[in-house]
Amino acid sequence: MTQAGRTLLKGALFMVAAVALSACSMFRGDDSPAGQSRADADRDRGGISLFGGGGGDDQEAGIGVNSFLWRASLDTLNFMPLESADPFGGVIITDWYSDPTTPNERFKATVYILDTRLRADALNVSIFKQTQANGQWVDAAVDPDTEIQIENAILTRARQLRLSNVR
Repeated sequence: MTQAGRTLLKGALFMVAAVALSACSMFRGDDSPAGQSRADADRDRGGISLFGGGGGDDQEAGIGVNSFLWRASLDTLNFMPLESADPFGGVIITDWYSDPTTPNERFKATVYILDTRLRADALNVSIFKQTQANGQWVDAAVDPDTEIQIENAILTRARQLRLSNVR
C-alpha cells in the first residue's frame, strides 16, 4: 500500500471512530437543568468527582450512593460478618452468618443501593439461606417477607440518620 493510501485509511478510521464516539451520547437523555453540564448535575445529585474537579466548590467527593442508605445498611447488618463493601457501586455483601441458637442454618445478605436519593426503590436486599443436611450445606428457600423486613429496617434507620443530621 502506498503512503497516500495509508494516510487515507488512517483518516477514514479516525472519522469512523469520531462518529462512533459522538453517537454514544444519544443513548442517555439529558435531564440536567438548562445551562448546566451533565457532570455538574451528577455532582449535585450526590455523585463523586474524580481527580478533584468541580470548579472550585468546597464539596468533598463522597460515596456514589445515598450516604444515609449506605450507613443504615451497614448498621442494620452489623451482626453479620462483612465480606465486601463497595461504596461507589453501592453493593454490600455479607459472609455466611449462623445464629448460635440454630447452628444448622446460615444466612447471607447482599444489599444493592441503586440511587443517590433516599427512596424506597433505591434499595434492594437479597437474602440467601442454607441448611445443613448430612454434613453438607444445602440451599433452602427464604421467606420473601424476610427481605422486605430487612429493607424496611434499613429504610427506617436511614430516615433516623437523616433526621438526626438535619437537626
